Amino acid sequence: MAEKNIIHITEEFQGEQIEVAYRKGNPGKTLAQMEEARAKGERAHHFNFCNPINQREYEAAPGVICMQDQEITLRDGVRIYADIYLPKHRDEPVPLIISWSPFGKRPAEGIGEWKLMGVPPKTVSHMSKFESADPGFWCYNGYAIANVDPRGVGNSEGNVANFGTQDGRDGYDFIEWAAQQPWCSGYIGMFGNSGVGMTQWRIAAEQPPHLTCIAAWESSGDLYRESMRLGGIDSPNFNEAIIVGIAAKNYVEDAPTMSSVEHPFMDAYWEDKIPKWKNIRIPVYVCSGWCHFHLRGSLEAFRRIRSPRKWLRAHREMEWPDSYNPDNIQDLKRYFDRYLKGIHNGWELTPRIRIDVMDAYDYDICPKRVEKEFPFARTRYEKIYLDASNHGGSAEPVSYEAQVEYDPENGEGTYFEYQFPEDTEITGYMKLRLYVECKGYDNMDLFVWIKKYSAEGEYVPIYCMNEPYRGAWGYMRTKRRELDPVWSTDFQPVQAHRKDEPMEEGQIYPVDVEIWPHSRLFHKGEKIRIEIAGHFIKSEWYEDAKMGFNTDNGNGIHVLHTGGAYESFLQIPVIPPKWKVGDYVYR
Repeated sequence: MAEKNIIHITEEFQGEQIEVAYRKGNPGKTLAQMEEARAKGERAHHFNFCNPINQREYEAAPGVICMQDQEITLRDGVRIYADIYLPKHRDEPVPLIISWSPFGKRPAEGIGEWKLMGVPPKTVSHMSKFESADPGFWCYNGYAIANVDPRGVGNSEGNVANFGTQDGRDGYDFIEWAAQQPWCSGYIGMFGNSGVGMTQWRIAAEQPPHLTCIAAWESSGDLYRESMRLGGIDSPNFNEAIIVGIAAKNYVEDAPTMSSVEHPFMDAYWEDKIPKWKNIRIPVYVCSGWCHFHLRGSLEAFRRIRSPRKWLRAHREMEWPDSYNPDNIQDLKRYFDRYLKGIHNGWELTPRIRIDVMDAYDYDICPKRVEKEFPFARTRYEKIYLDASNHGGSAEPVSYEAQVEYDPENGEGTYFEYQFPEDTEITGYMKLRLYVECKGYDNMDLFVWIKKYSAEGEYVPIYCMNEPYRGAWGYMRTKRRELDPVWSTDFQPVQAHRKDEPMEEGQIYPVDVEIWPHSRLFHKGEKIRIEIAGHFIKSEWYEDAKMGFNTDNGNGIHVLHTGGAYESFLQIPVIPPKWKVGDYVYR
């Protein structure tokens, strides 16, 4: 612990005093320091870029004014800094779109070429904060953009407190400050994806009076279940990267240490990281990528918030090319024009739900199909019963018992396949019921992938950012098998994470594995393949490089039981066609 330079600060969560671990941050580097580090072959991440405070007003691009390093004092006296971009030629105050995240308000200045993966060079201007609204577009369309360094980031004072109520309160203070500025019309929205989307939920839940609408495109909600402890398996990489990568002169909240060591179970500290969904009642535009690790959080947010004006677009593409796609930018502009400018442009006629139903490679069988709710009311939940004797599956329960075992730390694990007798669309939540036994240890870490194979046995991936992606996934640490009675449903088992229940030698346990949502068509004769392993098996998909799990399999051998008294099955959300006319099917 000492090598991480950790301190503890007592904070209150839901009336409980908790010692929170904070780790010494990496002070930001100036451009000269970054260039010097790179010349030596050292890593110099653009999030770590931070020049000294230089309060000035200048023309950042033709027709765009930047008020750099504006100082804002929060309710507790902490001073934070933001860059405000404004249209140069404006006759009246303009609405504001805020980007709030720990990734630095001018990261592009710290590198030679500002490029996001999947987005061609020069698409996004150097004025843009990472994963955020680009002043190079929005200022030319009558909006102000605020790129904010929150508490502790860059030159902002204090310690970095990520993705909790503190973030929400600070965002509230910034919004109400901005609403009083002479350049602001008082209509304020937020936009961004990933970490820039996650902060929006926390801020909106605090209900600042001048926050008019938000657009959270790809964003985790429950930090514990969706990032730190996937299925209960310790998975700190995302937040570890934040601590190491961002510019922070003081200390950064050390969520990995809290998760792995000091607060490994769900408690008041982690509950504070779950947005108060019921408080969010303003207009919301949600995006969710079927191939993205923010998938669950985005769809949970859409389902849980109380806003009567909410829209969802679920798509196949990665967040960056999706966010800067010109059609999607224009769609977002109509949304902001309606709620931040009061333009009656017919936005209300936009379908509440638009989804891409994926098929194979880069082909979607139904792009942006219109739906009314999620999950769909017409969903028909069906079971595929697993058969360990032949790695198969059946639409009917298997009468005889069988078992299969594998070494969890070596090899590919095991699999089950089922061939569809007719075209079958799966959209929504799957659930995997397994009967498990562990020989020689008290826990099993399960890693599950739901994949598509052709009738001939050929693997059929999805293409995301022109790279092959496997399909749907789920995780389970079996000693965390207890389900949360409040959040769980028949189609979505949600683990409680309140305690460990070690497995006993010779005992067989039923576990329900939550499979993250998916949408895909399986043609007649194609196969659905359930792959189960004891460790994360990396694929050719580049995002896999970011995954990091601390598994707990000991020297055990995993045993899966099927059939008879052990009805292991995959429950799938089958979506019948909207209409069938003769031989024609309309999905």
